[in-house]
Amino acid sequence: MINGELFKNALISGANNITNHKKDVDALNVFPVPDGDTGTNMSMTVTASVRELRVNDDRSISEVSSRAAAALLRGARGNSGVILSLIFRGISNGLKDLDEADGKALAKALKMGTESAYKAVMKPTEGTILTVIREASEAAESAKETDAEKVLVSAYEAACEALKKTPDMLPVLKQAGVVDAGGQGLVYILEGMVSAIVKGEIIPSNEAEPAKERSAGSQNAVANASGDIKFGYCSEFLINREKGAKSNAKTLKAYLESIGDCVVVVEDEDIIKVHVHSNEPGNVIQAALKCGALTNIKIDNMRFQHQNAELGTRENREDGGLPERTEPENEYGFVAVAAGEGFVELFKEIGVDNIVTGGQTMNPSTDDILHAVEATPAKHVFVLPNNKNIIMAAEQCVNLADRQVSVVPTKTLTQGITAVLNFSETDSVEKNLMSMKKAAESVHTAQVTFAARDSESFGQKILKGQTLGMEDGNITLVDDDVVTAAYRVTRRLVKKFDGSLVTIYYGEGTSEIMANLLSEKLSQRFPNIEVNVICGGQPVYYFIVSVE
Repeated sequence: MINGELFKNALISGANNITNHKKDVDALNVFPVPDGDTGTNMSMTVTASVRELRVNDDRSISEVSSRAAAALLRGARGNSGVILSLIFRGISNGLKDLDEADGKALAKALKMGTESAYKAVMKPTEGTILTVIREASEAAESAKETDAEKVLVSAYEAACEALKKTPDMLPVLKQAGVVDAGGQGLVYILEGMVSAIVKGEIIPSNEAEPAKERSAGSQNAVANASGDIKFGYCSEFLINREKGAKSNAKTLKAYLESIGDCVVVVEDEDIIKVHVHSNEPGNVIQAALKCGALTNIKIDNMRFQHQNAELGTRENREDGGLPERTEPENEYGFVAVAAGEGFVELFKEIGVDNIVTGGQTMNPSTDDILHAVEATPAKHVFVLPNNKNIIMAAEQCVNLADRQVSVVPTKTLTQGITAVLNFSETDSVEKNLMSMKKAAESVHTAQVTFAARDSESFGQKILKGQTLGMEDGNITLVDDDVVTAAYRVTRRLVKKFDGSLVTIYYGEGTSEIMANLLSEKLSQRFPNIEVNVICGGQPVYYFIVSVE
């Protein structure tokens, strides 16, 4: 039988194992462009659950798995991290209300984890992490064992075998001579779990413990308060739902609104997130206990801290702290993910409320995006991921936020800009969403970057450091000159899509002189198109060029 303590140790061991091997998993990426690598994203995602588990003393496997799943979801980074979080969300649902799990319960939980992951992916692809978890769960179910340890070993062994077969399912993996990165990451996690549960050995981490993140919410709330604070205590905590609770989220919210303000009560299947300003923190806690057990309790005396608030806020912002939640006053608002000073300023100029720093090589977590959403003073917030590997993380905010959220599935920064420019204050949410998606899809993007590793693409060998030209996310050429590469890929897009407007964004490693040279070459080749040059300041990409 696996109890809560064993399961916690297993998760810690699994997290340590993937963290120790994250560079090995990163190296399996078959595409040579610099990106938010799979191993790093999976490691950061599962480590978020470890931080949560270490500060709580849960006893049952139900409590441990529930808390871990919630932390994984909020800490999810990149598509691989989101899928991993959904696997553990399904496992948590399978272990619900259990003090400990036998083999049959574990097999059922793994099956539910598989179903949860498959449902979340619009077009499931075999030969990926999905195949690995599916074959692992099928082996667990076929074992028909009551011994949980034997079931876990069966699942792990099946996962290893499934991983070996991934190159036969995906030609791109076979061509590169590697297994699927996401599947390998999952195998490392399962290996760590087996070590803890079967061998009784928690795999140690080779990395130093990361510094604890600063808490932004209470500091900012204090700093923005005036000397005349009506409600002096800021209370924040999570409630783990309990069967037969005497109160529910709606009842709790109504009560909190009667004794305070800035009330936020957001719920999912297992957890209720609460934030309130009041003068009666004891009564807040007593009322919340009627819904279930409390964790992550934080109560700040805002009057006492007010005199140091300005300093605290300034330090927090310098440390990159999370933005403060605001009340939803406007009808609509925007959050965009962007990197590069020029792009950030441009998004702000066209009306985006909050920018989440991130992009190709640094995929933000669901929680990063969620904080930006809740700091946007709007009843309905449109989120622009601006990267295909951030879309799934952004979509998780829809069910977590305390206001309505729509994700516009923009895959590039240029698509994000065009989407915002096609927003209409007078249109409905549905009409705006449709028009922004359509506008974004009409934008074609040329990108020029460098090869982060040796690889092979479109039948051509690519060496680390070479200049790569990309068209709508696909590598189409290798060149030794940055401007020439940008010219060639942009020329192709203009001809292919009959473009009439070209905007060149130059980033790190280039200059305005180089951008103007590119502009001149394009204007000479296409005298009837309009060409604009803007400093994007973006990392990773020398040039990002939109063709409309």
